[in-house]
Amino acid sequence: MKRHMREDYFVVGEGLLSFEGRREPAVRRPSTTAELRKFRFSRLGPQGDALTEEARAALARAMVAGTSTDSAEPAVPAGFTYLGQFVDHDLTMDATAAALGEDVSVDDLLQGRSPALDLDSLYGRGPQDKKDKVFYAEDGLHLRVGTTAAVPLDATTNQDRDGFDLPRSGLGSSKRERQAALIPDARNDENLAVAQTHLAFIRFHNRVVDQLATGGLSGPALFRTARSVVVKHYQWMLRTDFLPRIVAPAIVDDVFTNGRRFFEVSPGYEQRRRGRWVQPGDRPTMPIEFSVAAYRLGHSMVREVYEWNRFFNTQSQFGLPAGTLELLFQFSGTSGNLSPDGTVDDPESGSFERLPTNWIADFRRLYDFAEAGRDDLVVRPEEGPGLNLTRRVDTRMVDPLRNLPLGSFGERTATPAEIERNLAFRNLTRAVMVRLASGQQMAELFDLVPLKPDEILHGENGAVLDELTDAQKDEVARNTPLWFYILREAEFNGGRLDGVGGRIVAEVFHRAMQGSRNSMLRDTSWRPTLGPDRDTFRMVDLLLFAYEGKAELLNPLG
Repeated sequence: MKRHMREDYFVVGEGLLSFEGRREPAVRRPSTTAELRKFRFSRLGPQGDALTEEARAALARAMVAGTSTDSAEPAVPAGFTYLGQFVDHDLTMDATAAALGEDVSVDDLLQGRSPALDLDSLYGRGPQDKKDKVFYAEDGLHLRVGTTAAVPLDATTNQDRDGFDLPRSGLGSSKRERQAALIPDARNDENLAVAQTHLAFIRFHNRVVDQLATGGLSGPALFRTARSVVVKHYQWMLRTDFLPRIVAPAIVDDVFTNGRRFFEVSPGYEQRRRGRWVQPGDRPTMPIEFSVAAYRLGHSMVREVYEWNRFFNTQSQFGLPAGTLELLFQFSGTSGNLSPDGTVDDPESGSFERLPTNWIADFRRLYDFAEAGRDDLVVRPEEGPGLNLTRRVDTRMVDPLRNLPLGSFGERTATPAEIERNLAFRNLTRAVMVRLASGQQMAELFDLVPLKPDEILHGENGAVLDELTDAQKDEVARNTPLWFYILREAEFNGGRLDGVGGRIVAEVFHRAMQGSRNSMLRDTSWRPTLGPDRDTFRMVDLLLFAYEGKAELLNPLG
């Protein structure tokens, strides 16, 4: 099973960085063959000095203490938290992992182990691959969908609903095997919100196939064209809708208009310090500063409770709880057991092996369809609590993230120490593993004025560090972990990444789009055709197309 937490990092030019059971990181050089089979990370900045374990633990506890606040100015609908997680899995998906030892070309190996925004997490290696064809319908064109399991609450739930769950195996001697999702990346079933997001992309692809088929295309040409259409619309949505919600729009516009300044710099642009040239055809790498720090902003966006649908909300008329974060883990196949009568850390417990029908998402509560002029898809006051918002991007995380479910560790038989189940501690420890630069070092690299020690320690309505000792405070202020530093930057920018964090995220997204097999950046004349006009395609437009614009599909439980 894929682990959500990476155990080692192959950094191009350095080697394989890991703890290997030690308290300090180790570096070893893999063989040429092993190197080909490792996901390709790179280092954008200098190596940094490690924060002590005691300081990391104290800082991690401070980050999950207290109460986080909703995003505002801009208010970001909560669905974007899990779209961001879906994107992370797309960036780091290795479509060739299941084919190790088989006939895989070097070109495929390099592409599969390079970050790209080409939806490998949705398509795998395609319908012609002898292993990945399991993700596809018999026609080799459509992606498979799953069927929910009836729950006798009322007429809307007391039926199996086709197309509202991920496809599941249904085979095997264990419940865990039978409930496994038939998708290329099991991480997209580690919580219900990202699982329903993945399902939306399956339905989006299938509708694109249906539309193109009416124009006379068929067979492999139809699939290739559909994938190209889907990927380019996805990239356009990320560039114009997702990124400006989480990164200062001025940085996004600068990168996508003028090019990258620091990461794998394009020829013709002034090379800056550590920026290296990238030639046409070069495979992208992923900076560890992005993977281990900047793009972990989503952890602070997670809510502890969601108004999930008509049944699971804070004013439920059915006596049911709201959609707590723990329940979103429980009703997944990777981290939970899909069962109300199960125990989240025991995949063999519980009586359901498919998603119960009463847990289908109400997308009106996750995205704001008023943005598309669809006021009929806005939750009415008489329906109870409406649109969920993300938590503001800052240095605070909700309490449930101090105690991750064992499914997040890959094997549920693991027995980690209490502090190791704290997501903030794990993030901070990953930085030590790869000798990540501090926030101050990265600010110097980018020619930015660094945050002052007082700004680091006190922030702007973020984590309170009063429980740290004076020595720990001094250590954090002088040598600020990059992840924490980037979140402090966001506090002073209304909850959007700015400065160091904004620059890293925008440039990596740009490079990943450029390096994708299907790239809207390389196809400069391309414009979206599935939105309201040729300049607009947002996540709400993707959902409207995928679910035929129908309320009974976007919210099938009424």
